[in-house]
Amino acid sequence: MSEVSFRPLTPITGAEVTGVDLTVDLKPTVVAQLREALLRHKVLVFRDQPMDDERHVALTEAFGGATAAHPIVNGLPEAPAVLRTVLSEDRPKLVESVGNPLSGTAPRRIRTEWHIDSTFVVNPTSITILRGLQIPEAGGDTLFANLEALYAGLSPSLRKYLDTLQAIHSRHNPSPTPRLDGKPAGPFAALHPLVSVHPETGERSLYVSTVFLQAIRGLKPRESVALLDFLLDELAGRDEIHARVRWDQNTLVMWDNRSVAHAGPVDGLMFEEERIVHRTTVVGDALRGPDGFVSRSLMGGKFEALG
Repeated sequence: MSEVSFRPLTPITGAEVTGVDLTVDLKPTVVAQLREALLRHKVLVFRDQPMDDERHVALTEAFGGATAAHPIVNGLPEAPAVLRTVLSEDRPKLVESVGNPLSGTAPRRIRTEWHIDSTFVVNPTSITILRGLQIPEAGGDTLFANLEALYAGLSPSLRKYLDTLQAIHSRHNPSPTPRLDGKPAGPFAALHPLVSVHPETGERSLYVSTVFLQAIRGLKPRESVALLDFLLDELAGRDEIHARVRWDQNTLVMWDNRSVAHAGPVDGLMFEEERIVHRTTVVGDALRGPDGFVSRSLMGGKFEALG
Protein backbone atom coordinates (compact mmCIF):
# COMPACT_ATOMS: atom_id res chain seq x y z
CA MET A 1 0.00 0.00 0.00
CA SER A 2 1.31 3.44 -0.93
CA GLU A 3 0.96 6.38 1.44
CA VAL A 4 -2.65 7.41 1.97
CA SER A 5 -3.34 10.98 0.83
CA PHE A 6 -6.36 13.26 0.80
CA ARG A 7 -7.12 15.91 -1.82
CA PRO A 8 -9.88 18.28 -0.66
CA LEU A 9 -12.93 18.68 -2.89
CA THR A 10 -13.63 22.10 -1.37
CA PRO A 11 -11.95 24.03 1.46
CA ILE A 12 -14.40 22.63 4.03
CA THR A 13 -16.33 19.70 2.57
CA GLY A 14 -15.09 16.44 1.12
CA ALA A 15 -11.82 14.86 0.00
CA GLU A 16 -10.71 12.31 -2.60
CA VAL A 17 -8.60 9.54 -1.10
CA THR A 18 -5.69 7.82 -2.83
CA GLY A 19 -3.16 5.25 -1.68
CA VAL A 20 -5.55 2.74 -0.12
CA ASP A 21 -7.21 -0.38 -1.53
CA LEU A 22 -10.37 -1.02 0.48
CA THR A 23 -10.76 -4.44 -1.11
CA VAL A 24 -7.69 -5.83 0.64
CA ASP A 25 -6.52 -3.48 3.40
CA LEU A 26 -8.69 -2.91 6.46
CA LYS A 27 -5.98 -2.96 9.11
CA PRO A 28 -6.91 -1.06 12.30
CA THR A 29 -4.24 1.57 11.60
CA VAL A 30 -5.72 2.28 8.17
CA VAL A 31 -9.29 2.38 9.52
CA ALA A 32 -8.18 4.80 12.26
CA GLN A 33 -6.50 7.07 9.69
CA LEU A 34 -9.61 7.07 7.50
CA ARG A 35 -11.89 7.73 10.46
CA GLU A 36 -9.81 10.75 11.46
CA ALA A 37 -9.99 12.02 7.88
CA LEU A 38 -13.75 11.43 7.79
CA LEU A 39 -14.21 13.55 10.89
CA ARG A 40 -12.12 16.31 9.31
CA HIS A 41 -13.48 16.26 5.74
CA LYS A 42 -17.01 14.83 6.40
CA VAL A 43 -17.08 13.08 2.98
CA LEU A 44 -14.43 10.71 1.57
CA VAL A 45 -14.38 9.67 -2.10
CA PHE A 46 -12.51 6.51 -3.14
CA ARG A 47 -12.03 5.74 -6.86
CA ASP A 48 -11.43 2.33 -8.48
CA GLN A 49 -12.58 0.20 -5.57
CA PRO A 50 -14.14 -2.90 -7.16
CA MET A 51 -15.65 -5.09 -4.46
CA ASP A 52 -18.54 -7.43 -3.81
CA ASP A 53 -21.27 -6.99 -1.21
CA GLU A 54 -19.45 -9.17 1.30
CA ARG A 55 -16.42 -6.87 1.22
CA HIS A 56 -18.66 -3.81 1.34
CA VAL A 57 -20.28 -5.11 4.53
CA ALA A 58 -16.87 -5.98 6.02
CA LEU A 59 -15.78 -2.37 5.44
CA THR A 60 -18.92 -1.18 7.21
CA GLU A 61 -18.29 -3.46 10.16
CA ALA A 62 -14.77 -2.08 10.47
CA PHE A 63 -16.23 1.39 11.06
CA GLY A 64 -18.54 0.37 13.87
CA GLY A 65 -21.14 -2.24 12.93
CA ALA A 66 -23.48 -2.59 9.97
CA THR A 67 -27.19 -2.01 10.43
CA ALA A 68 -29.92 -3.66 8.42
CA ALA A 69 -30.14 -2.01 5.00
CA HIS A 70 -32.90 0.38 6.08
CA PRO A 71 -35.34 0.77 8.99
CA ILE A 72 -38.28 0.16 6.62
CA VAL A 73 -37.03 -1.24 3.29
CA ASN A 74 -35.40 -4.68 3.11
CA GLY A 75 -31.90 -5.18 1.82
CA LEU A 76 -30.78 -7.96 -0.48
CA PRO A 77 -31.89 -11.45 0.63
CA GLU A 78 -28.29 -12.68 0.45
CA ALA A 79 -26.91 -9.48 2.04
CA PRO A 80 -29.48 -7.92 4.41
CA ALA A 81 -27.16 -5.01 5.26
CA VAL A 82 -27.06 -3.85 1.62
CA LEU A 83 -29.70 -1.54 0.13
CA ARG A 84 -29.84 -1.67 -3.67
CA THR A 85 -31.11 1.49 -5.38
CA VAL A 86 -32.04 1.36 -9.07
CA LEU A 87 -32.74 4.76 -10.61
CA SER A 88 -35.14 3.48 -13.28
CA GLU A 89 -37.41 2.30 -10.45
CA ASP A 90 -37.24 5.67 -8.68
CA ARG A 91 -37.65 8.04 -11.64
CA PRO A 92 -41.47 8.02 -11.47
CA LYS A 93 -41.20 9.28 -7.89
CA LEU A 94 -38.91 12.10 -9.03
CA VAL A 95 -41.50 13.20 -11.57
CA GLU A 96 -44.32 13.04 -9.03
CA SER A 97 -42.36 15.12 -6.52
CA VAL A 98 -42.62 18.18 -8.80
CA GLY A 99 -46.33 18.28 -8.04
CA ASN A 100 -49.35 19.53 -9.99
CA PRO A 101 -50.35 23.12 -9.22
CA LEU A 102 -53.97 22.36 -10.22
CA SER A 103 -54.28 19.42 -7.83
CA GLY A 104 -53.59 21.30 -4.64
CA THR A 105 -50.63 19.02 -3.86
CA ALA A 106 -47.78 21.13 -5.25
CA PRO A 107 -45.22 22.20 -2.61
CA ARG A 108 -45.05 25.87 -1.67
CA ARG A 109 -41.42 25.99 -2.62
CA ILE A 110 -39.51 23.39 -4.64
CA ARG A 111 -36.14 22.49 -3.14
CA THR A 112 -33.53 19.87 -3.77
CA GLU A 113 -34.33 17.04 -1.37
CA TRP A 114 -31.47 17.59 1.05
CA HIS A 115 -31.67 14.96 3.76
CA ILE A 116 -29.89 13.10 6.55
CA ASP A 117 -30.32 9.33 6.53
CA SER A 118 -32.87 7.74 8.88
CA THR A 119 -33.62 10.75 11.08
CA PHE A 120 -37.04 9.29 11.87
CA VAL A 121 -35.44 6.78 14.27
CA VAL A 122 -34.12 7.76 17.69
CA ASN A 123 -30.54 6.76 16.76
CA PRO A 124 -29.90 7.77 13.13
CA THR A 125 -27.05 5.99 11.39
CA SER A 126 -23.60 7.47 12.00
CA ILE A 127 -21.84 6.72 8.69
CA THR A 128 -23.14 5.93 5.21
CA ILE A 129 -21.11 4.01 2.62
CA LEU A 130 -22.36 4.13 -0.98
CA ARG A 131 -20.81 2.26 -3.90
CA GLY A 132 -21.40 2.68 -7.62
CA LEU A 133 -22.20 -0.47 -9.62
CA GLN A 134 -23.66 0.94 -12.83
CA ILE A 135 -23.07 4.61 -13.53
CA PRO A 136 -24.07 6.69 -16.58
CA GLU A 137 -21.43 8.40 -18.67
CA ALA A 138 -22.67 11.74 -17.33
CA GLY A 139 -25.10 12.43 -14.52
CA GLY A 140 -26.15 10.79 -11.29
CA ASP A 141 -24.13 13.19 -9.12
CA THR A 142 -24.58 13.56 -5.35
CA LEU A 143 -24.45 16.86 -3.45
CA PHE A 144 -23.24 17.22 0.13
CA ALA A 145 -23.75 20.10 2.58
CA ASN A 146 -21.58 20.71 5.64
CA LEU A 147 -24.03 21.10 8.54
CA GLU A 148 -21.34 22.35 10.91
CA ALA A 149 -20.54 25.21 8.55
CA LEU A 150 -24.27 25.84 8.10
CA TYR A 151 -24.64 26.31 11.86
CA ALA A 152 -21.49 28.40 12.20
CA GLY A 153 -22.71 30.77 9.49
CA LEU A 154 -25.75 31.87 11.48
CA SER A 155 -25.70 34.84 13.84
CA PRO A 156 -24.65 34.15 17.45
CA SER A 157 -28.06 35.27 18.73
CA LEU A 158 -29.92 32.87 16.43
CA ARG A 159 -27.54 30.03 17.24
CA LYS A 160 -28.18 30.56 20.95
CA TYR A 161 -31.93 30.24 20.38
CA LEU A 162 -31.67 27.21 18.08
CA ASP A 163 -29.52 25.45 20.70
CA THR A 164 -32.64 25.19 22.91
CA LEU A 165 -35.03 23.67 20.34
CA GLN A 166 -36.10 20.16 19.41
CA ALA A 167 -37.69 18.96 16.18
CA ILE A 168 -40.02 16.08 15.31
CA HIS A 169 -38.87 13.71 12.54
CA SER A 170 -41.22 10.98 11.32
CA ARG A 171 -42.02 8.47 8.61
CA HIS A 172 -45.53 7.03 8.67
CA ASN A 173 -45.54 4.81 5.57
CA PRO A 174 -44.28 1.41 6.73
CA SER A 175 -43.37 -1.15 4.09
CA PRO A 176 -46.05 -3.79 3.38
CA THR A 177 -43.20 -6.32 3.35
CA PRO A 178 -41.97 -7.39 6.80
CA ARG A 179 -38.33 -6.74 7.60
CA LEU A 180 -36.06 -9.74 7.09
CA ASP A 181 -34.69 -9.41 10.63
CA GLY A 182 -38.16 -9.58 12.16
CA LYS A 183 -38.03 -6.02 13.53
CA PRO A 184 -40.97 -3.61 13.06
CA ALA A 185 -40.95 -1.79 9.71
CA GLY A 186 -42.55 1.39 10.99
CA PRO A 187 -44.12 3.79 11.51
CA PHE A 188 -41.31 5.69 13.21
CA ALA A 189 -41.05 9.09 14.87
CA ALA A 190 -38.33 10.70 16.98
CA LEU A 191 -37.67 13.98 18.75
CA HIS A 192 -34.15 15.27 18.05
CA PRO A 193 -32.28 18.41 19.10
CA LEU A 194 -32.36 20.98 16.31
CA VAL A 195 -28.64 21.46 16.93
CA SER A 196 -26.65 18.30 17.56
CA VAL A 197 -23.24 17.97 19.22
CA HIS A 198 -20.94 15.52 17.42
CA PRO A 199 -20.08 12.69 19.83
CA GLU A 200 -16.46 12.44 18.62
CA THR A 201 -15.47 16.03 17.84
CA GLY A 202 -17.81 18.13 19.99
CA GLU A 203 -18.67 20.31 16.96
CA ARG A 204 -22.23 21.56 16.55
CA SER A 205 -24.35 20.89 13.46
CA LEU A 206 -27.68 22.35 12.39
CA TYR A 207 -29.64 19.09 12.15
CA VAL A 208 -32.12 19.97 9.39
CA SER A 209 -33.45 18.01 6.46
CA THR A 210 -36.15 18.59 3.84
CA VAL A 211 -37.17 14.93 4.31
CA PHE A 212 -38.67 13.54 7.55
CA LEU A 213 -38.35 16.79 9.58
CA GLN A 214 -41.95 17.76 10.33
CA ALA A 215 -42.09 20.52 12.94
CA ILE A 216 -40.30 22.29 15.78
CA ARG A 217 -41.67 21.37 19.17
CA GLY A 218 -43.22 24.17 21.19
CA LEU A 219 -43.77 26.60 18.29
CA LYS A 220 -47.09 27.45 16.70
CA PRO A 221 -47.50 25.86 13.24
CA ARG A 222 -46.89 29.11 11.33
CA GLU A 223 -43.84 29.88 13.48
CA SER A 224 -42.46 26.39 12.91
CA VAL A 225 -43.00 26.56 9.15
CA ALA A 226 -41.44 30.02 8.90
CA LEU A 227 -38.33 29.06 10.88
CA LEU A 228 -37.86 25.75 9.05
CA ASP A 229 -38.34 27.47 5.69
CA PHE A 230 -35.56 29.91 6.57
CA LEU A 231 -33.21 27.17 7.79
CA LEU A 232 -33.87 24.94 4.78
CA ASP A 233 -33.32 27.86 2.43
CA GLU A 234 -29.97 28.38 4.14
CA LEU A 235 -29.17 24.69 3.66
CA ALA A 236 -30.05 24.79 -0.04
CA GLY A 237 -28.69 28.25 -0.82
CA ARG A 238 -25.29 28.34 0.88
CA ASP A 239 -23.19 27.21 -2.09
CA GLU A 240 -19.94 27.66 -0.18
CA ILE A 241 -20.81 24.75 2.16
CA HIS A 242 -21.66 22.34 -0.69
CA ALA A 243 -19.57 19.73 -2.49
CA ARG A 244 -20.58 17.80 -5.61
CA VAL A 245 -19.38 14.24 -6.19
CA ARG A 246 -19.17 12.84 -9.71
CA TRP A 247 -19.59 9.07 -9.79
CA ASP A 248 -17.81 6.39 -11.80
CA GLN A 249 -18.27 2.65 -11.69
CA ASN A 250 -16.51 1.30 -8.58
CA THR A 251 -16.44 4.71 -6.92
CA LEU A 252 -17.17 4.40 -3.19
CA VAL A 253 -18.24 7.38 -1.09
CA MET A 254 -18.28 7.41 2.71
CA TRP A 255 -19.83 10.26 4.64
CA ASP A 256 -20.45 11.28 8.25
CA ASN A 257 -24.24 11.25 8.54
CA ARG A 258 -23.96 13.26 11.76
CA SER A 259 -22.41 16.33 10.14
CA VAL A 260 -23.53 16.44 6.49
CA ALA A 261 -26.77 16.36 4.57
CA HIS A 262 -26.87 15.01 1.03
CA ALA A 263 -29.03 15.02 -2.08
CA GLY A 264 -28.88 12.76 -5.09
CA PRO A 265 -28.98 11.87 -7.80
CA VAL A 266 -29.72 15.56 -8.28
CA ASP A 267 -29.90 15.27 -12.07
CA GLY A 268 -31.77 11.96 -12.26
CA LEU A 269 -34.30 13.29 -14.79
CA MET A 270 -31.61 14.69 -17.09
CA PHE A 271 -30.40 11.36 -18.51
CA GLU A 272 -31.95 8.05 -19.55
CA GLU A 273 -29.18 5.57 -18.66
CA GLU A 274 -29.42 3.29 -15.67
CA ARG A 275 -27.80 4.09 -12.33
CA ILE A 276 -27.41 1.38 -9.70
CA VAL A 277 -25.76 1.87 -6.31
CA HIS A 278 -25.43 -0.26 -3.18
CA ARG A 279 -25.54 1.29 0.28
CA THR A 280 -24.66 0.24 3.81
CA THR A 281 -24.86 2.20 7.06
CA VAL A 282 -23.08 2.13 10.41
CA VAL A 283 -25.15 2.01 13.60
CA GLY A 284 -25.49 5.33 15.42
CA ASP A 285 -26.42 6.72 18.83
CA ALA A 286 -29.15 9.03 20.02
CA LEU A 287 -28.26 12.67 19.38
CA ARG A 288 -27.34 15.12 22.12
CA GLY A 289 -28.00 18.85 21.98
CA PRO A 290 -25.93 21.72 23.42
CA ASP A 291 -28.37 21.97 26.35
CA GLY A 292 -28.02 18.26 27.16
CA PHE A 293 -31.28 17.15 25.54
CA VAL A 294 -30.99 13.57 24.21
CA SER A 295 -33.10 12.27 21.32
CA ARG A 296 -36.31 10.49 22.32
CA SER A 297 -38.29 7.88 20.44
CA LEU A 298 -41.90 8.91 19.87
CA MET A 299 -42.88 5.88 17.81
CA GLY A 300 -40.98 2.71 16.88
CA GLY A 301 -37.74 1.46 18.37
CA LYS A 302 -34.00 1.84 17.90
CA PHE A 303 -32.24 0.96 14.63
CA GLU A 304 -29.69 -1.55 15.81
CA ALA A 305 -26.72 -3.31 14.29
CA LEU A 306 -27.28 -6.66 12.61
CA GLY A 307 -26.52 -9.73 14.67
